Amino acid sequence: MFFKRPTFTIAAAFLVSSISYASDPVIIPEAASGFTESTTVSAESAMAVTANPYATYAAEKILRAGGSAIDAGIAAQLVLGLVEPQSSGIGGGAFMLYWDATSKQLSSWDGRETAPQLVDEHHFLTPDGQPMGFFDAVIGGYSVGVPGVLAMLEASHKRFGKLPWKTLFAPAISLANDGFVVSPRLHTLLLEMPKVAVNPAITAYFFSDEKTPKPVGTILKNPAYAAALSKIATKGSVAFYKGDIAKDIVNAVKSDQHRAGLLRKTDLENYKAKERTPICASFRSYKVCGAPPPSSGGTTVLAILKMIEATGDANSTFTEADFLHTFIEASRLAFADRNTYVADPDFVEVPTAGLVDSAYLKRRAALIDLKKRTQEVFAGQPPASPTRITSTSPELPSTSHFSIVDASGNVLSMTTSIETAFGSRIFVDGFLLNNQLTDFSFSPDNSDGGKIANRIEAGKRPRSSMSPMIIFKDDKPVLAIGSPGGARIIDYVAGSIYRILAEGEDIADAISAGHIIAMGDTTELETGRFSDEVKKNLQQRGHQFTERDQTSGLHGIMIEDTGLKGAADPRREGQVLGF
Repeated sequence: MFFKRPTFTIAAAFLVSSISYASDPVIIPEAASGFTESTTVSAESAMAVTANPYATYAAEKILRAGGSAIDAGIAAQLVLGLVEPQSSGIGGGAFMLYWDATSKQLSSWDGRETAPQLVDEHHFLTPDGQPMGFFDAVIGGYSVGVPGVLAMLEASHKRFGKLPWKTLFAPAISLANDGFVVSPRLHTLLLEMPKVAVNPAITAYFFSDEKTPKPVGTILKNPAYAAALSKIATKGSVAFYKGDIAKDIVNAVKSDQHRAGLLRKTDLENYKAKERTPICASFRSYKVCGAPPPSSGGTTVLAILKMIEATGDANSTFTEADFLHTFIEASRLAFADRNTYVADPDFVEVPTAGLVDSAYLKRRAALIDLKKRTQEVFAGQPPASPTRITSTSPELPSTSHFSIVDASGNVLSMTTSIETAFGSRIFVDGFLLNNQLTDFSFSPDNSDGGKIANRIEAGKRPRSSMSPMIIFKDDKPVLAIGSPGGARIIDYVAGSIYRILAEGEDIADAISAGHIIAMGDTTELETGRFSDEVKKNLQQRGHQFTERDQTSGLHGIMIEDTGLKGAADPRREGQVLGF
């Protein structure tokens, strides 16, 4: 057997507050599954940090075998699709940054799903022209976009892989055949997330009966997934996009009993992953790089950091309370721009460079009053920006992030998703299909009739908040980090980067620090993580907030002259391994 049985340290059962969903970005996270302790792990040469011990173990084995960071990332993703199927898998999409140490080049890879050719901008409207209810849209084939993660991984492997493609599938195939232990988090999400057991195939695989998920510790085998991976390992991604697997996907979407979808064979056959230019900007003495549109992560994380920097530089005494207030205000301003301008750049004009322009963000930062909350924030006009309508789009946080550094100094930061927990609830050939089409705006027009940038269109990629980041100093990578969390990803990542780079915090401490979320008029503080004094200070400045469990999955690696330091988020079940 390839794997040892991992030990999960998270408590087996947790309570979740009532869950409500709406067609806006302020969506309750997937069920929380406890908070453990995160410690910084050190290694000399190579390291992997993923959301599950099985996946980290697979990545480390590939690294020890001489594999590159991309090789290890492929192995990790394939295992995550088995052991953490609620969050990511080959039925979904991803964004990835990759630093090639030999050429000293950073590349950005877009494996985001695309809308089928048969959809139009009215796809998510009811017959009377109103947006569908969220779960009316999510459940079934109607929400399934063309999966992109395999095409992206194969394209990047051809460039940066060292080990044979087939070799990278062995860990997941072995584990699928031999069985893995159902973790506390998987059990919790099966128990707490709404409308999971709506598909007979899902019920048969994950549940003892229609209402009872298989208990923690159950050995779960998935021979169908092993068979699908074996085909892809032998024939490449063509087996997924043009072979029997493609037929199975299309048939499952077309025949779904809840809401049949419009995905067709030609949509899969024509899918292409894209290499795009990373978005980079300065922050203090660092160069911070992220994924460009259609991800909104890179531009929005950078905007928050640069506005905090500008505000701090303009005030000689910048206290911790000032930072918390400024973080909220900067995030609100950055999200206003994000919601207005960011969409698929192949379909709409996106002022990507303008959104991170230093002079523009200094003007935006000047709107922040250190003494009080701004009542209402609006989008600005970044350089070269078109006239655009602000909009919101539903975006659920069932996602995963992993960071990997190999012995040659190559660095991978990848965020991968099927959108909401358990995606569309369509389970085919042992994996779940995404519901990424619900990341589009449900309405194509605003109240004045203007077109919304992130409306759904045939072949278009929905806007994302995935924020894989790699940070450089003196042209050398020093940090790889990212997180799941839907639209909350942006604040999770921005806050952690600030604490690591600006405050010099230990990476585990920074990842473990209490989260602040501010995506508009709603502000959240992570439950139990802020003192009464801090909360009173924020209230005195005019902030109203709710306290809520947060389910980030921040996984990062610091790259230092003396070695590597990594940490996994204590809110999930991730693990760090290195050598």
